[in-house]
Amino acid sequence: MGKMALSCMLVMFLLSNQTAAYANTINKADTNLCDTFKYALINSLREPVDQAIDKIYKDDENAPEGLTWASYETEILLIKQINGVGGAYEITLKVKPYYRAHLSYGEDIIVVGADGQLIKYRHLKTFPKLHFN
Repeated sequence: MGKMALSCMLVMFLLSNQTAAYANTINKADTNLCDTFKYALINSLREPVDQAIDKIYKDDENAPEGLTWASYETEILLIKQINGVGGAYEITLKVKPYYRAHLSYGEDIIVVGADGQLIKYRHLKTFPKLHFN
């Protein structure tokens, strides 16, 4: 019985004196880590999003020249896992193309693959174009 009690006390002593090791992820950005990942993901998809915007507005006679978009105004609506963990992913974005000093011209849903492939897109609405003298 004495050996058992001594063994239990020794195990408890060893477990209570464990030093916890905490590793911090280094984030060298102006945003918190979650936002940093979000903007990094959106920016990595710039090419297929630009492609979709060109296709959506190519036949719009009223579309202003130089439509662009900003990652910080883009929403990630869905990240769909296609083939299980580590497989392909489809990312659904809500993008608001703008012209001049961030004057919104439209709102679109754009689906891209994590590999940078444009999968599909859908135009939701067009905002009136403002004219300046």
